[in-house]
Amino acid sequence: MYRATIIVFFLAAGLIGGCARSEAVRRSALRPDEHPASEPMPWQTHDEPQPTGVITLHEAAALALAGHPRLRVFAFEMQAADARTLQAGLRANPELGVEVESLAGRGERSGIDAAETTIQLGQLIELGGKRDKRLRAASLAEELTEWDYESQRLDVLKEVADAFVAVLAAQERVSLAEQLGRLARQAEAAVAQRVEAGRDSPVQSLRAGVLSSQSRIEIRKATSALATARLRLAATWGATEAAFEAAAGDFHAVEPAPPLNEVSDALAANPDLARWAVEQRQRRAALDLEKARAKVDVTVAAGVQRYEETDDAAFVVGLALPIPILDRNQGGIAEATANLAKARQESEAARVETLAALSAAVNALASAYDEVRVLQSEVLPQAEQAFEAVQQGYREGKFDYLYVVDTQRTLFETKAQHIDAVEAYHRARRDVERLIGQPLETFKRADGANVKGTER
Repeated sequence: MYRATIIVFFLAAGLIGGCARSEAVRRSALRPDEHPASEPMPWQTHDEPQPTGVITLHEAAALALAGHPRLRVFAFEMQAADARTLQAGLRANPELGVEVESLAGRGERSGIDAAETTIQLGQLIELGGKRDKRLRAASLAEELTEWDYESQRLDVLKEVADAFVAVLAAQERVSLAEQLGRLARQAEAAVAQRVEAGRDSPVQSLRAGVLSSQSRIEIRKATSALATARLRLAATWGATEAAFEAAAGDFHAVEPAPPLNEVSDALAANPDLARWAVEQRQRRAALDLEKARAKVDVTVAAGVQRYEETDDAAFVVGLALPIPILDRNQGGIAEATANLAKARQESEAARVETLAALSAAVNALASAYDEVRVLQSEVLPQAEQAFEAVQQGYREGKFDYLYVVDTQRTLFETKAQHIDAVEAYHRARRDVERLIGQPLETFKRADGANVKGTER
């Protein structure tokens, strides 16, 4: 009888443990995208091919979303959050207890003949819905991780867009430097002819040579800046070198900034704000869990007791119940209450700060647009006309070379200012889009026309 009882007891313990393992295996099978930490993730098993030739912003964004280092790291964070949810739903393990009494005493209790052996299996029973509340809090924490991933994804899209615009701007500056270099060489040749003809002083030829040398320096500087910008763009998809040849996009396309009250209505799409609703639910769930922990749990146990002296056996049962006199989880409840109130204040602070940032970004976008429009429609045409007139006058002997140089410098400084203004416009546009969590193309102006920007 004793051996049969022990065998049945251990079979029951194995069955309980097996059920717990089966639940964990079943939950793991529901997430086929999970990979043990010891196994390589899919992106670690092969190298992604690097883009060559001409690349667009859409292609660069797709590459960045697939290979940005921070997004790759975030994949592990999401797996960790899922694992925490899995762990929160598991029940407490059963406990196996073995107790031997009346062992190695004196007299009749000497040796093991009078020993009493008790083997029992205990199980903690959580009361107050602790497991369900713990699982809900963990599930909401996992949802918060997903919102944080969405924020990180938008940050990556903005980063790659800014890097792409920087490449476009650097390409424009190289083109401008090369244009200036060609003019400097032409001017150097023209001055040399005039000096040979005795129409200009040899000093003018020296000055033209200096300007030509300076233009070559500017070309090298612009080319170096372009190489740096290309490498920064390639780094957004995890590459250590830029294999593509050039970036293609309508750099000079600009549109008026939308009204602030129109885009501010879209702040709800910003994951940095949307997450706070989930954050408050998660902290409310944490408070409910702490309140549930104030309720005592019960541990029940059952087993067999063996009497060696009489060769008898009997079943035993037990019940353990804590007495909540000193610890009623007062601190845990107070902390969870404070965290919930803190989340409400943080949510309001985030809303106010985001609205202020959006206002500043929209103002910056409107200012940059106005600057670009004035430069395009007024300043640049006048500077080009002045330079052409001075060149013609120089050829006719009306102006000296210094006047030509000064007019040329004004023209190219204006063109450089125009490139800077267009780049600032695109950066301000990306700031607005990051804050509202979506492209400006989705909005319509009051006159019904689509607000279009650069190629995405």
